[in-house]
Amino acid sequence: MKDNNPFNRADSPLHNKSYDFAIRIVNMVKYIKCSDKEYALTNQVLRSGTAIGALVREAEYAQSASDFINKLSIALKECNETLYWLNLLRDTSYIGEKEAQSIISDCRELLAMLITSVKTAKQRNNKL
Repeated sequence: MKDNNPFNRADSPLHNKSYDFAIRIVNMVKYIKCSDKEYALTNQVLRSGTAIGALVREAEYAQSASDFINKLSIALKECNETLYWLNLLRDTSYIGEKEAQSIISDCRELLAMLITSVKTAKQRNNKL
């Protein structure tokens, strides 16, 4: 049986990018907690940064087009929240400018991918 869901495969750029981003977030949080003993901000960025990939995975097996759009929309919100926490960590010197720019750039790329995916899914759903 052929699956028509373009995100229901391990080779999806969104699937891979969101997973790789979650790994970067986990490693960054481990480093900050180990060196600076910071827990409040890092717990927030850990939660939102890893939720993105989890929601993308949920969307891969959505029960309907509306469910798919909803999951990706929530992932988009989590990605935007993660961007906030990353900027805050940078602006409070928990992460350096160079490190911040790299992970913020990845977050913005993921944000753009999610925006495009949500728009495309909504357009396809409206044609049904």
